[in-house]
Amino acid sequence: MRYFETKFLEEANEFIAGLDPKTIKKIFYNIDLAEQTNDPRLFKKLKNDIWEFRTKFAGLQIRLLAFWDKTDTKKTLVIATHGFIKKVDKVPGKEIDRAIRLKEKYFGSK
Repeated sequence: MRYFETKFLEEANEFIAGLDPKTIKKIFYNIDLAEQTNDPRLFKKLKNDIWEFRTKFAGLQIRLLAFWDKTDTKKTLVIATHGFIKKVDKVPGKEIDRAIRLKEKYFGSK
């Protein structure tokens, strides 16, 4: 059973495309697992309805920020806005702000 389906905005796709194949495989594996388990170690709420997909691989903390789109009655969608390599303990505010802007743009164009 899947709790949700993930879609990627252009910025998320560009970020992923810039990574090496093994890292990409691990990210998609974790997202697939998160869709089936709803595990907070893989997919966690931050703030302002922004969530993060968490992947730790090859010493890197990779984050894809996302939000829920529940406007479709048949599917529960999670929209990944963009990604970054986390270098500090806390997710930087500017990354959350960027995700919020992308979320507003997404709903504005829907």
